[in-house]
Amino acid sequence: MDPKKRINVKAGLKVNIVLKADQRTNKLTQGIVKDVLTNSPSHPHGIKVRLQEIL
Repeated sequence: MDPKKRINVKAGLKVNIVLKADQRTNKLTQGIVKDVLTNSPSHPHGIKVRLQEIL
């Protein structure tokens, strides 16, 4: 699965993401996707999401 393609990221999916505050360290945070925020079909840095729950 390519996380840089919007078609692969859907609500309810369990994901590991880098929060904006953690971009310098690349610390991963695990959570469940609530909303997909990126409108374009792909993005070179990955698809931006809103989490419903942080695990």
